[in-house]
Amino acid sequence: MKKTWVEKRENCKEHQIKTIYKTITDMPSGSLMLIPSTKIVDKFVRNIPKGTFVNFKSLRIKLANKFKCDVTCPLTSGIFMRIVSEAAYEEYMSGLRLELITPFWRAVDSNSNLAKKLECGVGFIIEQQEKEEITLNPSL
Repeated sequence: MKKTWVEKRENCKEHQIKTIYKTITDMPSGSLMLIPSTKIVDKFVRNIPKGTFVNFKSLRIKLANKFKCDVTCPLTSGIFMRIVSEAAYEEYMSGLRLELITPFWRAVDSNSNLAKKLECGVGFIIEQQEKEEITLNPSL
């Protein structure tokens, strides 16, 4: 039987820290790279204050800094951001009050490819951002 998004979020592996031995785009050889867990991404997003937006690049930088790493893996971070977002929306659709789910709209740009893939649709993200008077600021 296929796992739900909530199950995918909750049944994750622990985070890892690895040394990169080959330069990959903006990640130089010798860098320490955080491979986060869904729980780490979820906790980070839950702690974004209401009315604040943190873009994906900043999210990765802040997570790397928190774990004393140079970078955070962009691939796994993106996958886990989707899992966190879908799990939160799944909880909302199951009847959990909006203020109790992970506020993924504080970290998902409504213009991003991720937003277009999410079950909630771009409109839901925009609606929540408007309710919180969030304006997207790429420098945050």
